[in-house]
Amino acid sequence: FEFEAYMAMKAKKINKMLDVAIPLRHPLKINEAMRYSLLAGGKRVRPILCIASCELVGGDESLAMPIACAIEMIRTASLIHDDLPCMDNDDLRRGKPTNHKVFGESTAVLSGDALLSLAFEYIACNTNNLSSAIGSKGLVAGQIMDIESEGKVVSLKELEYIHVHKTAKLLEACVVCGVIIGGGNDNDIEKVRIYARCIGLLFQVVDDILDVTKSSMELGKTAGKDLVSNKATYPKVMGIDEAKNFAYHLMNQAAQQLACFDTAKAAPLYHLAYYIANRQN
Repeated sequence: FEFEAYMAMKAKKINKMLDVAIPLRHPLKINEAMRYSLLAGGKRVRPILCIASCELVGGDESLAMPIACAIEMIRTASLIHDDLPCMDNDDLRRGKPTNHKVFGESTAVLSGDALLSLAFEYIACNTNNLSSAIGSKGLVAGQIMDIESEGKVVSLKELEYIHVHKTAKLLEACVVCGVIIGGGNDNDIEKVRIYARCIGLLFQVVDDILDVTKSSMELGKTAGKDLVSNKATYPKVMGIDEAKNFAYHLMNQAAQQLACFDTAKAAPLYHLAYYIANRQN
C-alpha cells in the first residue's frame, strides 16, 4: 500500500475543495484571514480519516467530501483560537506566523468564528455527531480543562479526559460521520469510534513527547510551550519512556479494531495509525 501517495492524492482533492469554498470576495480581509489559515498546509489527517472511513464500508469519496471539508474548517477554527494571546499565545503554526500575528487579534477571532459557521453549511443535513464533538461536551470541554490544569498536579485519568475531549472527540466524529455516510452498521460505527479514540490519544501522547524532544524549527511551531506553561502532559505524568510505551499500546489497540474489515479497504486507516505513532513533527 502506497501510503504517502494515497495521503498526497486525498489531500490534493481536499485542498481543491477548500480553495473553492472561500473565494476572495468582499469583505476582503476576513476572507483572506480565513484562507490564510485554512490553506496554510497541514496533512489533512482529519478529513482523510472521514473519507477513508466512508470507503472502508463501501461508500464513495464524493459522499464524504463535504463533511470532510467541514471538519477541516472546524479544526482550523480551533487552531486559530487556540493560538490567540488569551489562550496558548503562539507565534508559529505550520511553520508560518499565526493568524493573529498577520491579521490582528480581532480579525483572527472573527475568522475562526466565520470558519466554524461556514463548516455547518456543509453538514446541516447530516448527523449531529459533529456538533456534539466540538461543543461543551467535546473540544471546548477539553480546552477549558487543559487551561485549568496549568500548574496543577493532574492524574492520568484527568489527563485522558482532557485529550479524549480536546483531540479524540473530533477524530471520532471524522470516522463516525464517514461510516454513517458510507452505509456502515452499528458494529462498524463502534469499531471505528474506538479506533479514533485510540489514535486521538496517540496523537496527543506523541505531540507531548515531540514538544520536549524537538526544536521549533523541526516542529514548525514553538517547542517547549507546555513546559513553560506548566501544562499537564504525558511525559510529565508518566515519564518519557512510559509515554512511548503507552503510544505503542494505543497504536496496536487502534489496529485491532480494524481486523474485521476488508484488509485493502482498511489499509489507509492502519497506515494512519502507524504514521501518527511515528511522526516527527
